[in-house]
Amino acid sequence: MLTKRIIPCLDVKDGRVVKGVNFENLRDAGDPVELAALYDKEGADELVFLDISASVEGRATMVEVVRKTAGEIAIPFTVGGGISHVDDMKRILRAGADKIGINTAAVLNPQLVSEGARRFGSQCIVVAVDAKYNEAWSEWEVYTHGGRKATGVRALNWVKQAEALGAGEILLTSMDADGTKDGFDLPLTAAVADAVRIPVIASGGAGTKGHFAEVFTQGKADAGLAATIFHYKEISIPELKQDLKQKGVEIR
Repeated sequence: MLTKRIIPCLDVKDGRVVKGVNFENLRDAGDPVELAALYDKEGADELVFLDISASVEGRATMVEVVRKTAGEIAIPFTVGGGISHVDDMKRILRAGADKIGINTAAVLNPQLVSEGARRFGSQCIVVAVDAKYNEAWSEWEVYTHGGRKATGVRALNWVKQAEALGAGEILLTSMDADGTKDGFDLPLTAAVADAVRIPVIASGGAGTKGHFAEVFTQGKADAGLAATIFHYKEISIPELKQDLKQKGVEIR
């Protein structure tokens, strides 16, 4: 069995880390470079850096912040936000990222997934999926542009397509659970984990150490991603890992 990973997420806007609830009411959470260095020291397995306003504002990810962050850490580092061409991927990888996260651009142009996988390898391509429950379908719908646009695309269909196109991982965010601290969206995470063979990173809703144990067991996730609880020191990574070990979860 593969060991489970703990991944802090840095949502960056205007050069600062921010966090909100259900993708709204953002508040400042610190400097991305300083936070990245802290999480590396604390034993995070990886980091995810998302330039959350890049796609909406139609601009490229902040390469300079990526370069500075990469210079401070030794753990794998995924960068997403505003990446819409293979050249963008190349620029971000050259700046020090290990993996590329694509969301809006992948939905608008699925071939970007296969182009990226062909150029840089599947292990490098993380397809990020923002999903919200659609009552009329009794299923989850994919949203783009930082959770602002409904696509009419069913999440389970899209993750299967992304895997077939060459994605190496799915970064799955539940918009319903995001920032609530009520726990990960277990039905959504388990449904996606059952639909694909590639690793699934669960995001949205972490509030307690127990929520991570749940998402690894009931949700079948390969990694748990969180922001609020780490940024505001509600849970430390060492104590979370200790708790998971005691519960019999295999972690790094």
